[in-house]
Amino acid sequence: MSRPLPSVFDQALASAVRAPSPHNTQPWRFVVEHEVIEVWLDRERVLAVADPHGREARLACGAAAFNLQICLRANGLAAVVRLLPDPDEPDLVAVIRLDGNEKASAAERKLADAVFRRHTNRRPLLDKEVPVVARTALKSAALREGGQVEYLDASGRYTPVASLVRQAEALQADDHAFKAEAAFWTHRDSDSPDGVPKIASGPPPHSPGIVSLRGSHENRELPEREYEREPLLGAVLTRDRGPHAEVRAGMAMQRVLLTATAEGLATSFLSQPFETPRTRESLDRLFAGLGQPHTLLRIGYGYPTRLTARRPVKDVLTHRTARDVPAS
Repeated sequence: MSRPLPSVFDQALASAVRAPSPHNTQPWRFVVEHEVIEVWLDRERVLAVADPHGREARLACGAAAFNLQICLRANGLAAVVRLLPDPDEPDLVAVIRLDGNEKASAAERKLADAVFRRHTNRRPLLDKEVPVVARTALKSAALREGGQVEYLDASGRYTPVASLVRQAEALQADDHAFKAEAAFWTHRDSDSPDGVPKIASGPPPHSPGIVSLRGSHENRELPEREYEREPLLGAVLTRDRGPHAEVRAGMAMQRVLLTATAEGLATSFLSQPFETPRTRESLDRLFAGLGQPHTLLRIGYGYPTRLTARRPVKDVLTHRTARDVPAS
């Protein structure tokens, strides 16, 4: 008979499901055994067309693992994370194990508090420059998790990357399978426990900008709006590549996103160029020498939007009471 979960575990799991994921697919499940939480990739929720190799899904699972860890630490518990610990179980993304008590820092409590305020803001941003101190905070956040943030405006990569975003969007607009997959997960009712509800989509742009709002995330019931001309773009990279790097990048990405939220910044993703082979290869070449790019963030100041819903923790949680009980 399994013992009840400590309330701190309940809080940590509630934090984990607030992680971002492509089209809010929530491609994770969790297994709890005593003082261990396992994060598993849910293959049934990997986007077969946009993300056939599960790269973006592993980023999402890494973000969920970071939320687990930061919530446990904010509650005074030391939490050790191991990534991809079992070569025979490639979908076992991370294992978080309690390791005694440890006083939480003010920074950890601040990030944990941001978990339930962070959301993807697809609406126009204000024409207000992100100050150097905030930029530095985001770069430091990525470094803490073994990643890095490269701002494109300072690197000469802004124009070619923006071109790849538009190119990928055009390719996806002509791909019937891609459009069908996106349509399945978007424009959902506001109370949908997964997918992107229409209310979380952005208004159609009044005129084309340097980077485009993903077509499937436009809410055409809203009046057209002008978007910022040149938003701050940041690439999240790691020095290495492969599944382990993708999970690590997800943890770095989430620390960056929570830091941005704590700094009063709005963020959204430019995932298009990662989802078509041609543009992804071009991105890799653009960042050759710096590292492996995993995601592009649009960063700025904007008005708050509603949080998207998540599936209840009970729907993604298994209690293991013996080693021979399967995770699923």
